[in-house]
Amino acid sequence: MVGVVIVSHSQKVAEGIREMALQMANPNQQIIAAGGMDDGSIGTDAFKVSEAIVLANTGDGVAVLVDLGSAVLSTETAFDFLDDELRAKVEIADAPILEGAISAVVEASLGSSLSAVIATAEGARTLNKC
Repeated sequence: MVGVVIVSHSQKVAEGIREMALQMANPNQQIIAAGGMDDGSIGTDAFKVSEAIVLANTGDGVAVLVDLGSAVLSTETAFDFLDDELRAKVEIADAPILEGAISAVVEASLGSSLSAVIATAEGARTLNKC
């Protein structure tokens, strides 16, 4: 099952999104929050992101949802810390972090491929709310 990593500048935001996503996930779904810095301050940490990717990986790949620009940079840096085999199975979804994470988790819980999970997460960009 594809794992999902949520990267936010805020630990509380990442954990809150994870909490919401868990409500819709298969009990075996790996959803890892990688938010904020170790001292609780706002920011992103490439080492924390790489550790989250490793934890989320069950062999089928990992979809990463990010919030703002430097979260993308930290995640891309985190990719450099991964071995080549895992790196080939990790993608950043170009999606809104909350809606994308929920969509990704639902798709991943169905046992879909990484490409399907990423496509579903990215489809959340066009969801209308009213």
